[in-house]
Amino acid sequence: MSFVRGLKCRECGREYPVDPIYVCEFCFGPLEVIYDYEGIRKTLTREKIQSRPQNLWRYRELLPIDGEPGSGLQSGFTPLIRADNLAGVLGLKELYIKDDTVAHPTLSFKDRVVAVALTKAKEFGFDTVACASTGNLAHAVSAQGAKAGFNRFIFIPASLEKSKIVASLVYEPNLIAVEGNYDEVNRLCSEVANKYRWAFVNINIRPFYSEGSKTHGYEIVEQLGWRAPDNVIVPCASGSLLTKIWKSFKEMKEIGLIGEMKTKAFAAQASGCCPIVTALKHKVDVIKPVKPDTIAKSLAIGNPADGFYALQVIKESGGFGEDVSDREIIDAIKLLAKTEGIFAETAGGVTLASAIRLIKAGYISKDSLTVICITGNGLKTQEALIGHTKEPSYIKPNMASFEEALKKIKT
Repeated sequence: MSFVRGLKCRECGREYPVDPIYVCEFCFGPLEVIYDYEGIRKTLTREKIQSRPQNLWRYRELLPIDGEPGSGLQSGFTPLIRADNLAGVLGLKELYIKDDTVAHPTLSFKDRVVAVALTKAKEFGFDTVACASTGNLAHAVSAQGAKAGFNRFIFIPASLEKSKIVASLVYEPNLIAVEGNYDEVNRLCSEVANKYRWAFVNINIRPFYSEGSKTHGYEIVEQLGWRAPDNVIVPCASGSLLTKIWKSFKEMKEIGLIGEMKTKAFAAQASGCCPIVTALKHKVDVIKPVKPDTIAKSLAIGNPADGFYALQVIKESGGFGEDVSDREIIDAIKLLAKTEGIFAETAGGVTLASAIRLIKAGYISKDSLTVICITGNGLKTQEALIGHTKEPSYIKPNMASFEEALKKIKT
């Protein structure tokens, strides 16, 4: 049974039926899924959720599908790790890492949104799925689309890391490498979507696709023992993930699964692409597009579609945001690895490095419960660390050579 009431414009409030549309025909505002929360409250309990398989579909009443899930049965319910070693370094009392580097088929949170998007694409009767991507979404659509039997067209910037390109090609989609940045790729995809009847997961299926990000937040609440954190730090590209995590916390309160909610939401961006944080710091509501120049390519969206709404969430929650240099990103990746054994991609480095800045500036209390969202695996962006790690000790296959190397290590 679906509890979806329809779609609603986030600007003028005009409502629409459940169709593959994404902008309001009246004011051109973005559309969002709306639900019958009273009906959900009557049927969805903590016990029901906990009795289900440990994947993202354990929260299915809060997701925009009509029938059975058609994708993503191996995605979701990633670990929430109490990071005591890292907390000690940062001087925090209670720190958790929501670790989306593991337990997803393509090792990033994008498996969540794609699971919902492809299920909905099947319900709408599409036979071809497509996306504009900075890498992780390309992997997820390529992989899950293959499993679900879709034709797949994947559009990426041609400058994407080679490892990310290979990680999509292995699933044999139609991969289109565009000579331009993500924003230029996305503009082209909007034109393609208007001509071909394809399910572009982050264009005409976007209202449904983006709802999958809420499961990241639902899991945090459940794994914390049915409570929302005091602080949550989220990497921002389009800004959608931050808005959906916030929505998930509010929905949990709305349907009675948690009591009070006093969470502050914080945005993390790379200094080479930080339009959301720049607007925050300048205290304006207008997002000024930028041309990305950062090693954090998965966050390199210079004109964020949900940037304005991310700003509103941050202000509503009393949070803030920070941006960090490429050097800080690399240092944070290494810090997370050596303290907690988690290898994050560059977006994870952005999130941790931003958290460090926010803590030092006093935006995050050292006695509060803080969650840092790590959204993708470091195996995807190994190139960023070349030249920034220790060199191995090269030895001959004998004890004398080893002992000589050991002396150098100890000194």
